[in-house]
Amino acid sequence: MGGIRQANSRKPREESAVQISEERIKLSVMASLIQMVRYLDKYLRIPEIEDWPNALNGLQIENSGQVTKIGAAVDVSTRVLSEAAKKDVDLLLVHHGLFWPGLQPVTKALHRQLRIAFENDIALYSAHLPLDVHPELGNNAQLAAALGLRSTTSFFEEKGQLIGLRTKASLSRDDLVRNLRKTLGGPVKAFNFGPKKTSAIGIITGAAGSEIYRVAEQKIDTFITGEAPHWAAIAAEELGINLVLGGHYATETFGVKALAAHLSERFNLSCTFIHCPTGI
Repeated sequence: MGGIRQANSRKPREESAVQISEERIKLSVMASLIQMVRYLDKYLRIPEIEDWPNALNGLQIENSGQVTKIGAAVDVSTRVLSEAAKKDVDLLLVHHGLFWPGLQPVTKALHRQLRIAFENDIALYSAHLPLDVHPELGNNAQLAAALGLRSTTSFFEEKGQLIGLRTKASLSRDDLVRNLRKTLGGPVKAFNFGPKKTSAIGIITGAAGSEIYRVAEQKIDTFITGEAPHWAAIAAEELGINLVLGGHYATETFGVKALAAHLSERFNLSCTFIHCPTGI
């Protein structure tokens, strides 16, 4: 009996020691949200890069002030925020932020999304064009590197920035499309109206297909983007260029993944990618 009481009397102290140890471990892998936001704003040149107003680049939702785990997603949504909460993410990096529809009442979907963020202490940071144009971690730079395209230069001005990348490369068009399909891990739609051997390849991730005429003016014969309107396929034929569509979502997973990995290494925090494809 005495032995049992003695063992039981030690148990609370043992549990307390474990709890203290866990708290110390948690504190040792914690970063300041303000510190991380300041770093991101400077690293991505948030104040310098003009964007569409509803992009609202930078910190969109703050949390209680500390970050223990980084999450990344292409878009913010109820599903993404719910997954972030399940994974104990307290800083979520996205390419398309919360306010693209513009000014709106805090009801229905927006109310639901904000509630999830507040109840689970999730900070939200959005980077649209600043992430597209980044020379190392940008969507275009990462996709070009994944395709093995070297010696790229910036092209195609939008909002005062050169947002795309181009390269001179003599490649088999079919091999390029196969490589893109493998890189993206999904379907690719190719409108093969240009040369079978490429000479000038242009990349603008996302939804740049509607800019096909402006792209063709810059002597691009093979244009890789995410999505395009119906008439762009006709335009490709008339212009005699290859238009290759890899999907808006698929072509824009690269930047947030790279940014999360970069922050993870710099601030010694774990990170995770929340895959929530739109099908577009």
